[in-house]
Amino acid sequence: MFHQLLTPVGNSLFLSFVVAALPIITVLALLGWARRPAWQASLAGLVVGLIVAIVAWQFPVGLALNAVAAGVVFALWPVMWIVVTAILLYNIALRSSRFAAFRMWLLDNLPNDRRIVLVVVGFSFGALFEGISGFGTPIAITSSLLIMLGFPALEALTFTLIFNTAPVAFGALGVPITVLGAVTHLPSDALGQMVGRQLPFFALLLPFYVIGVYAGVRGMLRIWPVLLVSGGSFALTQFVTSNFINYSLTDVLSSLVSLILTILFLRAWKPAHDPQFAIQVDRSKEVRNHVTNAQGWYPWIIVSVVVILWTILKVFTIGEVKIPWPGLDKAVFITLYNAPYGAIWDFQPLATGTAILVAAIITAFVVRIKPSEFVAAIGDTWVQTRIAILTVATIVGLAFLMNYAGLTYTLGLAVASVGAFFPLVSAFLGWVAVFLSGSDTSGNALFGNLQVVAAKQLNLNPILMAATNSSGGVMGKMISPQNISTGVATTDLKGKEGYVFAKTFKHSILLTVLLGILVWLQQNVFTWMIPPH
Repeated sequence: MFHQLLTPVGNSLFLSFVVAALPIITVLALLGWARRPAWQASLAGLVVGLIVAIVAWQFPVGLALNAVAAGVVFALWPVMWIVVTAILLYNIALRSSRFAAFRMWLLDNLPNDRRIVLVVVGFSFGALFEGISGFGTPIAITSSLLIMLGFPALEALTFTLIFNTAPVAFGALGVPITVLGAVTHLPSDALGQMVGRQLPFFALLLPFYVIGVYAGVRGMLRIWPVLLVSGGSFALTQFVTSNFINYSLTDVLSSLVSLILTILFLRAWKPAHDPQFAIQVDRSKEVRNHVTNAQGWYPWIIVSVVVILWTILKVFTIGEVKIPWPGLDKAVFITLYNAPYGAIWDFQPLATGTAILVAAIITAFVVRIKPSEFVAAIGDTWVQTRIAILTVATIVGLAFLMNYAGLTYTLGLAVASVGAFFPLVSAFLGWVAVFLSGSDTSGNALFGNLQVVAAKQLNLNPILMAATNSSGGVMGKMISPQNISTGVATTDLKGKEGYVFAKTFKHSILLTVLLGILVWLQQNVFTWMIPPH
């Protein structure tokens, strides 16, 4: 059994921290500074990670390659299975003209104002997809829709990535919170309640923040009522659902309430016409013949119903097999936790991705798409996702390598050494974890328990710190190579992920700092906000 080393570089925690951070720094530098494609940045980070793990942390070569392989398999199933099936649904909607019909429905039923469209599509509609599938698919689908509505590709991607921070912690029907409870042995309901007492502040803020960045302060203030309705209804529903109903339904209910109330509000209130933000409507792209604009809702209604029923009926547990990973399960001893490290691949043949595939097949029948067009949609999906699959496989492989080799625990131990300031930096642990893994679920599996260990060492509230890992992770998702790579899959920005990263990085840092301040206040001032457990 390999015993993880915590301070292998000069027996110094600081030097070990710096060296352990090299793979992350490599990915950040290549994406943000060199503007390299995400797959190249992730692959380079993996190579650096292997060198550091094997040479400095003395991680056996066989175990290192095995850890990477385990990460790659997890990336393929269930993560990319969800992404691929969701993009297939998008392509079916595209080839059957239902996506264009949905575009025209929006143009006919919303004010001719790009600011309004950005909030409705990027925030409310995008959150619905996050609640159903997660893993980057909301970015790919909503940004594609915004591009069809006249937004430049880089603009559409940037703002949907920032908007995506509001729902991520409860994405894929609350899976991140469920996993957080499992790895920390804390009640999932209490963790969901705590996250639901952090993120609503940001859900309320985001429409104002994004439109302020997009249109300027004056442009934002001219439509503040609809921003208040959209963000306020989402935030309130997010709080109520996570605290008093069921955290797994938080995103679906919050997005639906926000979407419905915002559209209804816009029937009674409309902003003053501003030519600067008018959409130049190309009626030549309007759907004609048998396809009405209202039919554009069919794919999204079908997938919502199928995935919700799939979850309520627990269909995903049928045929589930927990497979101990050969040669890796309990072959590593976690020095920080004084326990062996399990490596169990939870294979669910009927996982959420399979539910989305079923929804895609039902949609194909409902919209009567030709078999040849269905096959063509599969081909489109492969072309769009193959680079994203490579990127996600390498970045998650790196996350697994750092976890099993011990680099992750060195980073966490160093951050925990800040003592009383830990609440301020706790959010950045989640930020790093999700940047690496691309998933709030994986980020919670990576650092969730570390937050609890640090909290107990420093006499801080474990529920608060564990929840902060999930809330902090959502701020890192907008710069994650996995998320960006999936997002560009349906645009002409493939290979230009570095430009997207550069546009979102500063927003990611600012929002994480604000969360850190909120966490410090909740730990030291507003302690009544922490739920009992």
